[in-house]
Amino acid sequence: MDEVVKIVNEIKQGNIKPIYFLMGEESYYIDKLSEYIEQNILAEEEKGFNQMVLYGRDVTIDDIVSHAKRYPMMADRQVVIVKEAQELSRTIDRLESYVENPQPTTVLVFCYKYKTLDKRKKLTKLLGQKGVVFESKKLYENQIGDWIKRVLSGKGYTIEPKAAAMLVEFLGTDLSKINNELEKLQIILPKGGTITPKLIEDNIGFSKDFNVFELRKALGEKNQLKAYQIANYFAENPKDNPIVVTTSLVFSFFLQLLQYHGLKDKNPKNVASVLRVNPYFLKDYDVALRNYPMRKVSQIVATLRDVDVKSKGVGANALPQSDLLREMLFKIFN
Repeated sequence: MDEVVKIVNEIKQGNIKPIYFLMGEESYYIDKLSEYIEQNILAEEEKGFNQMVLYGRDVTIDDIVSHAKRYPMMADRQVVIVKEAQELSRTIDRLESYVENPQPTTVLVFCYKYKTLDKRKKLTKLLGQKGVVFESKKLYENQIGDWIKRVLSGKGYTIEPKAAAMLVEFLGTDLSKINNELEKLQIILPKGGTITPKLIEDNIGFSKDFNVFELRKALGEKNQLKAYQIANYFAENPKDNPIVVTTSLVFSFFLQLLQYHGLKDKNPKNVASVLRVNPYFLKDYDVALRNYPMRKVSQIVATLRDVDVKSKGVGANALPQSDLLREMLFKIFN
């Protein structure tokens, strides 16, 4: 995020590079940077003749170079943005000759999503010398909560830790998806407001009481009544709570618990780092650690592998989801 801010500030200060190569697994920042360039390099009246968006699947490197070598019309520079540039991965090295001597009046932007260039290659080194190479890396799950807080803080909002955890639990680590849901909530929430689990439940559709996050907590506490209530809710709403996702997330919880048992350094900071969880939720893991000895956790992990296979229809004679959930809970608790 600091690198994104740096690039934006340089552009604001007039330090505009001839090439921006935006690449990496996380598409969110690639989109944000390309949108900023698209909206802010040229004045509105200059964009008609001097701003062009190309798509990697529709053009060749020669086409892109040809557009980049054009001179701007009635403006100081032109902007050429190549979206879905990863489609050109097989021929991207042909860009070398242009990068060696880029057109100074052109701002050429590549949105190279879900892939990265080999840093040892000549092209990558040239891009770094002549322009900007930005790699947008995937955040770990335990980093998403802080990212959500930073994004909301910049817009004048706050969020409760459980609400942030719910978003991560149901949307994963896809920043674009999470941001889309946050923007929906900001429309209905007054500036300075706090996003709560109830707000998410009412407006996004995640139940604050009946979700995998609460199921894992109930399992950790050995709260059988609550765990079975949640399992029954999942069975009644299978489309919103597919068992494949449920078993995967419960499995990851007990796998983390197995790691926790094996740690020599159980300092909270180290535990949060190794398990990749928000420190706020370590108390749930501490409770589970006391309730489940290491040998039992190993048995549960093996059980969950078996349930996962059955949930995918292997050797289970198409057992209904409700039966599989009950079987999973029975074997965890007994």
